[in-house]
Amino acid sequence: MQKHPNSDFKVSSTDTAINKNHTSQECYNNLKYLAVGILFGIIFVKSEVVSWFRIQEMFRLQSFHMYGIIGSAIIVGMISIFIIKKFNIKTIHGETIEFHPKKFNKGQIYGGLLFGLGWAITGACPGPLFAQIGTGATVILVTLLSAIAGTWCYGLIRDKFPH
Repeated sequence: MQKHPNSDFKVSSTDTAINKNHTSQECYNNLKYLAVGILFGIIFVKSEVVSWFRIQEMFRLQSFHMYGIIGSAIIVGMISIFIIKKFNIKTIHGETIEFHPKKFNKGQIYGGLLFGLGWAITGACPGPLFAQIGTGATVILVTLLSAIAGTWCYGLIRDKFPH
């Protein structure tokens, strides 16, 4: 594996290799990802994770609904990482999964506050944006385009920030 420039992740050789014989398999894989994404979106809608009202309730501390969902996701993530480490589970491509300690810096506090402020104002977290658009809340396109623009701008000036 090689470290991708300007990123905090490593790029696997399977991510960068191009093999024209596997074009149909790539299409099949993309269809699988699309199906899982649609299923995930349906779950978001049915659990009301994409509900602007539920998100506002969370930030006003009026309901436990969203905190329960976020808390259960954290617990599932913790159990998953424990199982991956305990049984040395590998990726689909047979590569070892490595967990690297993250270094804390003040920028994470500012970024988290900015993220939370945007989430509270728009009623939209980046995860369910597409599900919200799929439910007909097309005004969320503004939030999606803003998130893309913000990510792009950060990419331009990332090297100027202390990391």
